Amino acid sequence: MKPPERIEAQRLVLRLPRVDDAPVAFAKWTQDPEVTRFLTWRPHECVEQTQAFIHNCIAAWENETRFPFMLTLKEDDDVIGMINPRVEGSEVGIGYVMARASWGKGYMTEATRAIIDWAFTQPKIYRVYATTDVENVASRRVMEKAGMQREGVLRKYMVHPNISDVPRDCYIYAIVK
Repeated sequence: MKPPERIEAQRLVLRLPRVDDAPVAFAKWTQDPEVTRFLTWRPHECVEQTQAFIHNCIAAWENETRFPFMLTLKEDDDVIGMINPRVEGSEVGIGYVMARASWGKGYMTEATRAIIDWAFTQPKIYRVYATTDVENVASRRVMEKAGMQREGVLRKYMVHPNISDVPRDCYIYAIVK
């Protein structure tokens, strides 16, 4: 099951990644230690790392393993982040990242809601979920505002290398139809 290549939300367009997105992504978030703090990868040191990442995202679409979208503002196609749904049987897992300049404006909640809305139009999808480090208050708020409920703690679940090399506790959130 493959999502559409373009999803429109109120203020955002979720679209396929393009090779020319790499310099913008590098400038806005992939090299930012504050943005990448709770992610599973370290900040990029050069734009070539971001280019390789974008190529990987494009290949993921072609291989239908996951479906990373660039988040752009409808008004001017300004790239502000990414959201990455993965279809896993009857559920969709999501991860996301947003440029620091766009934090606190409700964009990620809007993008998350757009993915949930798409997922629940699929007859075989019954659940959308995401995880976050227990200290990532902003990510928890995104999930809660998108209608997800915290289901529990996944102990020693994921390594966030910008904080620790030891797996950290994470919350799991989900919404079901």
